[in-house]
Amino acid sequence: MVAMNRPRNIVILTGAGISAESGIDTFRGGGGLWEQHRVEDVATPEAFERDPDLVLRFYDMRREAIQTKEPNAAHHALARLDREWPKKAGGEVLIVTQNVDDLHERGGALNVLHMHGEHLNAWCMACDERHRWTGTLIDRPPCPACGESALRPDVVWFGEVPYRMEDIYQAVSGADLFVSIGTSGAVYPAAGLVRSARDLGVQTLELNLERSQGSAWFHETRLGPATEIVPAWVEELLSS
Repeated sequence: MVAMNRPRNIVILTGAGISAESGIDTFRGGGGLWEQHRVEDVATPEAFERDPDLVLRFYDMRREAIQTKEPNAAHHALARLDREWPKKAGGEVLIVTQNVDDLHERGGALNVLHMHGEHLNAWCMACDERHRWTGTLIDRPPCPACGESALRPDVVWFGEVPYRMEDIYQAVSGADLFVSIGTSGAVYPAAGLVRSARDLGVQTLELNLERSQGSAWFHETRLGPATEIVPAWVEELLSS
């Protein structure tokens, strides 16, 4: 275990591993989504242009499925940190998630940035408006703003630029501690954030079921189920 200075501002990157224990499939693990569908068929702009029905059905199923899942102990622990850390340390906590579910928010977290979009949003390609969306898109419903039937999932596909990268880099540059939870370290630019943090002299911590592809860049790695190691870390931090 590496001794770390007491942080003030904390940036937390979460990936599919934090939601896996809530029953949401990871993308690259055994039995994951990409074993059932090729990336090229459901998660690229070209796939949507080629076969929009397949893509819309895939995301309609995912949208329906996540609404049946519940936040787990790791989500609740980060929500507690989000709520209590500013009072305790006078700093800020930002949760940057690669996940497109809403379990952080339903767990009680307020400062959440979805860099890969959200399943429960629809994006109108005609007027560029985004709308909260819990139903289906396969029947081409009209946009509530402009009336055009041009809605797509508000999810960042492969080949598209993640959302709010400037805000993310700014947050990392002002952080004292960067924590990665449940990520594979395989998807960029998210996977490169730990290197950016290290270059800036930010302390780095990995909490994961197993070591990620970028594990060597972290000052410390703690391994175990997210529902065990995340609450333990939060309790340790708030009790220090």
